[in-house]
Amino acid sequence: MPKRKEPPDQGRPPYRPAALRAMGGKSVTRTLASVLIGLVLVYLLVFLPLPYFIYKPGTAEEIRPMVHVKSGAGDEAGTFMLTTVRVTDTNVVNYFYALLAHQQLVPKKAVFRNGESEDEYTRRQDYIMLDSQSNAMQAAYKKAGIPYHLQNEGVMVLQVLDNMPAAQALQPGDYLLQLDGKPMATKDDVLGELKGKKEGDTVRVTYKRGNRTATVPLTLALLPVQPGEAQKAQPGLGIVPADVHSVKADDPDKQVSIQAGEIGGPSAGLMFSLEIYNQLTPDDLTKGYRIAGTGTIDPDGNVGVIGGIQHKIVAADREKADIFFAPKDYYPAPGEGSPVLNTTDARAEARKIHSAMKIVSVGTMDDAIRYLRSLPPKSAGIK
Repeated sequence: MPKRKEPPDQGRPPYRPAALRAMGGKSVTRTLASVLIGLVLVYLLVFLPLPYFIYKPGTAEEIRPMVHVKSGAGDEAGTFMLTTVRVTDTNVVNYFYALLAHQQLVPKKAVFRNGESEDEYTRRQDYIMLDSQSNAMQAAYKKAGIPYHLQNEGVMVLQVLDNMPAAQALQPGDYLLQLDGKPMATKDDVLGELKGKKEGDTVRVTYKRGNRTATVPLTLALLPVQPGEAQKAQPGLGIVPADVHSVKADDPDKQVSIQAGEIGGPSAGLMFSLEIYNQLTPDDLTKGYRIAGTGTIDPDGNVGVIGGIQHKIVAADREKADIFFAPKDYYPAPGEGSPVLNTTDARAEARKIHSAMKIVSVGTMDDAIRYLRSLPPKSAGIK
């Protein structure tokens, strides 16, 4: 007689001993724990910011497309180039990579002013670039003998102090238009209007942000006293104001305008002044050379030192610059700071990367112009 077969189990799960069921639960727990630990590690390594910036070679950019003169000179046989430093935030990964690659790590506290946010720092760099462009125009106009005048464009808010009245309404980049209905043309106007006010007084502040204008009442509070200051706390809004002005040529056909995009800071001043001067005068100073450089400029044409010049040498060499203008080494008086060796560092970096660029040390705009005028056209070479 054939044996009876049991029908297959149609829905009941297979029997598993309790020990195996417990092991399955532990496996899921371990998996979830591993995933969580992995996410935490990724956050710590990649997304957790560190209090450092990494400075790297940036760009070397032709200035001619940025500078416009209504009735300027013709085309240039060569080109002037400004140079930049690339600044990036750090996480744990690129921090240790920067150490291994000998990249420059700069503490953020050495870059930011006391209490300054990153947005306020960016606004300050934008303002400094505008001021640098203004200085470059004045230096070029003076050298070219073109009369000009300054025109006030208002008062910009560079910084808003935390927990102060202005923080309720104002932002870096706003323009102050009026206080209690009185026009504010300069920061001295702002200080003068607030002088004599008391803590608790209310001031109606009219400001402009982009295309929007608004008026708000703000109650004055005592400003924080800076370390080392002897005077007592004064009432105020809690802002750092700055004058904004434009440079106007008396002859409208010689008016200069500059559109530098997202580039900030003061270090393109010298190169802007050379490009402006070249467009205002008939002779072409470039003579076919690719001319890079860096350095601040004042309205009288004096060149000042900058930071990160070694990175700018790399950027200029990548763009095949023939000449690089570097500010003269700066040696302060005893007790007034440390030397800034721009020319020395520039030449050392050029040797390190085996660059054929000619590093030319300059202390004034005139130094750079004299050097360029002494050169033969590039076809004859500068060897």
